[in-house]
Amino acid sequence: MSEPSLPPAGDVVERALASAKGECIVLVEEQSEIEVRFANNSTTTNGTRRDRRVTVVAFAPVARDGQINGGHQGEGGVGVATGVMSRSGGGDVLELLAAAEAAARDGSAAEDAMELVAAGASGDFFEPPLSTSYEAIAGVVDGLGEACGRARSDSHVLAGFVTHASTTRYLGTSAGTRLRHVGPTGSLQLVARSSDGERSAWAGTGSETLGAGLLDVLEARVTSRLAAAKRKIDLPAGRYDVILPPDAVADLIIVLGEATSGRDAEDGRSVFSRPGGGTTVGEPLSALPFRLSGDPGRSGLGCVPFVSSGASGSDVSVFDNGAPIGPTRWIDEGRLARLRYHRAGAARSGVEFTPPVDNLSLELPGATASLEEVVARTQRGLLLTCLWYIREVDVATLLLTGLTRDGVYLVEDGEIVAAVNNFRFNESPVSLLGRVIEAGRTERALSREWGEWMSRTEMPTLRVAEFNMSSVSPAS
Repeated sequence: MSEPSLPPAGDVVERALASAKGECIVLVEEQSEIEVRFANNSTTTNGTRRDRRVTVVAFAPVARDGQINGGHQGEGGVGVATGVMSRSGGGDVLELLAAAEAAARDGSAAEDAMELVAAGASGDFFEPPLSTSYEAIAGVVDGLGEACGRARSDSHVLAGFVTHASTTRYLGTSAGTRLRHVGPTGSLQLVARSSDGERSAWAGTGSETLGAGLLDVLEARVTSRLAAAKRKIDLPAGRYDVILPPDAVADLIIVLGEATSGRDAEDGRSVFSRPGGGTTVGEPLSALPFRLSGDPGRSGLGCVPFVSSGASGSDVSVFDNGAPIGPTRWIDEGRLARLRYHRAGAARSGVEFTPPVDNLSLELPGATASLEEVVARTQRGLLLTCLWYIREVDVATLLLTGLTRDGVYLVEDGEIVAAVNNFRFNESPVSLLGRVIEAGRTERALSREWGEWMSRTEMPTLRVAEFNMSSVSPAS
């Protein structure tokens, strides 16, 4: 339930639409979140939060050739300007509407202008938002006491956090669209460190349901990695064969997914730009038949199945609000299959309208190996459990730089034999796909770097040749 002082979200939408002077879109997002943090083998903080954000998008005709026109861009040279205003919490939605309409009147023609989408209405539009509660994380929290007790007995300390949120979106437009969507999401992260501070290990997972079993799995993972780090050796910078668990793969592949902008590729500002013009859609990225996809209906990764955007960008448009989002393959059979386009961009480029999807899954059809099985088949290499402080260096190659963290291990003859020092790496996830030696089964993954805003991912374990460790890092 929303705060008692706030009017029902559906009523807020209707009030603004009924008062709008022209076409209008109203988006209300209600989020309920609960979080528990722990450190030094004890709970430190916990709390709940409820937020509302209201966005009003207003449209107005713009002057062309000295005359005021109505309609949409592309119809006889007629243009439409947009005005966008957002506010968190309460407040008068009519004031927000007036400000958005004023901004639209003062604006210039929108390049992405199209007829608004008439997506119909869902029967639950006026239902209240769904809230999360302690029960969503009780299984994890109730097990923390025993887990911390075991950590003390083993002379190491646990830290981390568990969080769960429920987001309810209400979308209404002057074209008659009335859509509501409820999306739960949660995550658990765990760090174990030896009492002397010399060894550390991280594990995490995203999940809509956070039961006690998740804590058991992650505790076992960090405990075994700490044990494997009792022996440590130093290695120089260089190129190494590496094993990337699903979470570390997510750290890199999420960046690749964000780079699939058709407009950026056509403008020569992307790794997917073709020299001389155009895009590289259809070209191979890997000899292996990888599939990178998004699907709002994918089990365990469910996300908003319609466009819900409060602002336009190079490949997302406010004019597309309410348009359905279906299963989308970005990479298929190892080839770049498509890029993201809003409707206006797709029409301009003669391609299919392809909106972003708020989940990501990388898989190699037929691959079934676990992380442990991939390790067992590795003659020599490095196991990188997670990456962090990742930054883009070159858009033309999607070259990234970053650091390893909380566990780099030397694998010899199929066994982890020691922990090694941290490194700074320079790698491109696009180039990396072309150097995969082996891929395991696809599993739920949580990127440590990007998981706060992109937690719905599934990735395989990857063994990759010639991973570039550009320098030794003093980080511990």
